[in-house]
Amino acid sequence: KKEYSDLGTPYVQENCDIAESDNLVIYGHHIKGGKMFGALEDYKSKSFYDGTQDVQFDTYEQAEYEIVAVFKTVAYSSDGFRYYDFVDAENEEEFNSYVGKCKELALYDTGVTAEYGDRLITRFHLTNTPHRTGRLVVVAKKVG
Repeated sequence: KKEYSDLGTPYVQENCDIAESDNLVIYGHHIKGGKMFGALEDYKSKSFYDGTQDVQFDTYEQAEYEIVAVFKTVAYSSDGFRYYDFVDAENEEEFNSYVGKCKELALYDTGVTAEYGDRLITRFHLTNTPHRTGRLVVVAKKVG
């Protein structure tokens, strides 16, 4: 609406190309009340996921996505999964490794997987952990 907001603006990681990248890493704040990416918290529950498996993400086109994995990790630590490093797959093995790690860390099985050539979006927000390094991550693949 081109109006000022204290909530900030979601943005795509700088090395992502909206039209070409294999994975768009999307940043957004965790705002209470389900605003911005605060609604991602609901995906920690399998029962919530069962009722809302599809995601819509619009850029130059309207697109539907299916959730591949929901997981928690920490950023800026050797103990965490650097999901934000994966933007463009060098090859099928690298793509499969990323999806495999997401599935390994998943809070539950969505029954959905991704194959080399699929387009992904990775949305995340900060979680309440010491030093604000915790992340809740939702990875989805484009369908259709």
